[in-house]
Amino acid sequence: MTTYIMLTRLSPGALQSPKSLEELEQHVKEQIQSECPEVEWIHNYAILGDCDYLDIFNAPDLETAMKVATIVRTYGHAHTEVWTATEWRSYKDVIRHLPKGEGMEAGRGI
Repeated sequence: MTTYIMLTRLSPGALQSPKSLEELEQHVKEQIQSECPEVEWIHNYAILGDCDYLDIFNAPDLETAMKVATIVRTYGHAHTEVWTATEWRSYKDVIRHLPKGEGMEAGRGI
């Protein structure tokens, strides 16, 4: 499974009250469970800044992650951004086996 990070920004008119936010969450959750039962939710955060929410989930493939984002966009009248992510430990394992480039040993970089 691949890990995906999704940022969501709700449209200004998407919610009428704080209670409607909980109702929206329930509808989106049910739809994702129905359409994408293989998705595993890792974390959900409400955040400050340009976006309202950050979600971390595992999905078996890009198409499934796209379904999740589309469901969120449709029900939440929202804008989403989705990225793949690799745990730092796994990333270090990948780069540890890369050949050393010229200049890297001398600290010159690219």
